[in-house]
Amino acid sequence: MSIKVSGLFQYIEHLQGDRPWGSFLDAGTGVKSLQWLSTLDTERWTAVTASAPMAESSRKAYPKPMRENDRIVVGNWIDPKMLAGETFDTVLVDYFIGAIDGFAPYWQDLAFERLRPHVKGRMYITAVEPYVPVVEKDECGRYIGDVGRFRDAMLLLVGHRPYREYPSDWMARALKRAGFKPLEGRRFPIRYGERFVRSQLRMCRDRLHLVQDETLRVGLLKQIEHLEKVGYALIDKHKGIPYGFDYVIAAEPV
Repeated sequence: MSIKVSGLFQYIEHLQGDRPWGSFLDAGTGVKSLQWLSTLDTERWTAVTASAPMAESSRKAYPKPMRENDRIVVGNWIDPKMLAGETFDTVLVDYFIGAIDGFAPYWQDLAFERLRPHVKGRMYITAVEPYVPVVEKDECGRYIGDVGRFRDAMLLLVGHRPYREYPSDWMARALKRAGFKPLEGRRFPIRYGERFVRSQLRMCRDRLHLVQDETLRVGLLKQIEHLEKVGYALIDKHKGIPYGFDYVIAAEPV
């Protein structure tokens, strides 16, 4: 199975250089990060997720047999006993901070402090610069903001919690407070495609049945269909929708 490695992960490999990966912790695992992990020369790895379905999806997508000391752990980092006493040479925090609100609301400021005892060597953080609630005049930025606000409103309407992304300067401050030294980082411009439009609006479609009011449900469906139409038109016009950026930060314990 051929693994397509994202530009963010390629940059992390560049930053790692000749340093051995050693024991590896994927603090908030998913299909993509675990597939990338399969390409690295690690001694062993531990991947953590608070979602049992995500653990199963990631396990199924892992492209080769897991070694005896490799493991996927279903657990929540607010549990002080999870991985107690274990340390790792390399730690990946892949879009993890933004996802915390769905599993441990209002706990983001403690996440790096919680991870600090487990980090022996290098930690890498990936995230997306927030695009909600920013409103842009540019048609591409305005559309991405419209989708994000509609998605979040839909999730809140049915009693679910949206993700909450944090900017790179907040991330750097949080790292320093937790006893880490940010070393290096880079921003990666985003060009959104059909997968973004499909995934974000499918998230909304899949929750329509939870809306009790039929008139509201019909109106929400029309807005989903409108956003799909506009999104695909912008992709055709601009060869993707250029807006915003992801970022990577490398840090080490002080």
